[in-house]
Amino acid sequence: MKVLVIYCTTFSYLPSLKTLPDFEDVTSGKTFSDCIAAFIQVEEEDEEKDVASREKKLVNHLKWTARKNNTSTIVLHSFAHLSSSKASVQYTKELFDLAEKRLQNGGFTTEQTPFGYFLDLNINAPGFSLARIWASL
Repeated sequence: MKVLVIYCTTFSYLPSLKTLPDFEDVTSGKTFSDCIAAFIQVEEEDEEKDVASREKKLVNHLKWTARKNNTSTIVLHSFAHLSSSKASVQYTKELFDLAEKRLQNGGFTTEQTPFGYFLDLNINAPGFSLARIWASL
């Protein structure tokens, strides 16, 4: 799994193109303030491991990153452009749902961007050392 985390003073999205027909239709966007935008690519090799173990690893990384940036808001964004390897849609969505639930149970405000869409993004991110963190988990 590859993760690019960006601390954003504002992060917003607007659905542009639906690419996976089995997911809900979304027509409106959303804006977040003082948040972590987590661009996550779940890879094929992740499916060889228990989804709960991958979810725990991801959540621990996101909690650490949020604490370092003094925020409790985390936006999960499926971003299949960090590696050439891709996990199945079902495994990826299950991992995202489990991670979101665990983060919420830990007191974080979380949300997922619409799954199965290309999105127009607006990112306002300050330039300091821990505002952008890349990891291979």
